[in-house]
Amino acid sequence: MANDNAIVYYEVAQNDVAMVALTDAGDHLEFQSADEVWSLDELKTPVVRPNGVLTGLTVTVAASGTNDKIDVVGGTLNLNGVETTIVASADETVTRAVAADTHIINSVTITSAGAIAILAGTDHATAFSETRGAAGGPPWIPTTSVEIAQIRMASNVAAAVAADEIKMVQNSSRELTGYPVWDVEPIRVENRAMGLAGITFLSALPQIHSDDAGATTAGKAVHASYSVPSYAEAPDAYDWTPSEVTHSTSSKQVYGRVRAARSRALTAGSFGIVMGDGISDAILDAKDSVRWVKFKANRYATPTQYTCGALGISRSNPADGNTEATVTVASELATVDVVS
Repeated sequence: MANDNAIVYYEVAQNDVAMVALTDAGDHLEFQSADEVWSLDELKTPVVRPNGVLTGLTVTVAASGTNDKIDVVGGTLNLNGVETTIVASADETVTRAVAADTHIINSVTITSAGAIAILAGTDHATAFSETRGAAGGPPWIPTTSVEIAQIRMASNVAAAVAADEIKMVQNSSRELTGYPVWDVEPIRVENRAMGLAGITFLSALPQIHSDDAGATTAGKAVHASYSVPSYAEAPDAYDWTPSEVTHSTSSKQVYGRVRAARSRALTAGSFGIVMGDGISDAILDAKDSVRWVKFKANRYATPTQYTCGALGISRSNPADGNTEATVTVASELATVDVVS
């Protein structure tokens, strides 16, 4: 039976979203934008900038040898969505424990203004702690700052800072923009319900940031710029086929039995169109580009299939009929079904 209400849309343009903060979904892994779909057009690749060091910004013992001082090597970092350059600085002051206490941790940070700031934790009489804000532990880091090192001193007597008192361990005492790594999620669909596009880290971000002494905590800030696709109807489309995972088996005769192996393959999506002259049709502007394609079995209802891939267009020009084309969608991911 013909389905006159079905419709195919394809991505014709993109609306750019400038660098914006992504929101932690609550698991410290998944960070969301305000949009459901990100374009993957080659010229509109999302740019993701988690706060953290890009180059340099190592902390060293003070070349001057002055008591309770450190030097900071210049470098670059992603800072609240902006790649920022920090110049080298010498003889930055650290704070030692006082009175009868001996152990204290100082955090070397870069503030949202791009300045070096050294924050002193609470001192402890005899030991260090790994708990933020605790006695002997590292201090909380403001949510818009980046921690680049910790200075762990076990004496309250003024002295030159030793190399083994400087700690720069990724994801512990030093935030790197590229660690942990992440995957871009240009669309998120769970149980056929549409979510929000964004990124997912491979491991949870440490909750070392707080602006209220630990009452509320956060991981490092994550920003991204991306583009949102705009769609147009594919003219006179027909025979939509989604990109699906297919399963197959192969077998090998061995002595006494047959061994089988299972494999999977991803098919390309496709649809046909009746064209105008086959030369000036607007859909040809999308040829060979990575674009989103949407199919709705009923243009007036919510259920939609989303497929993203490189559009291949194969035209035919018969002498006695319409100019037609087969559009293939070479996808890296199977079509996703959205019902709500």
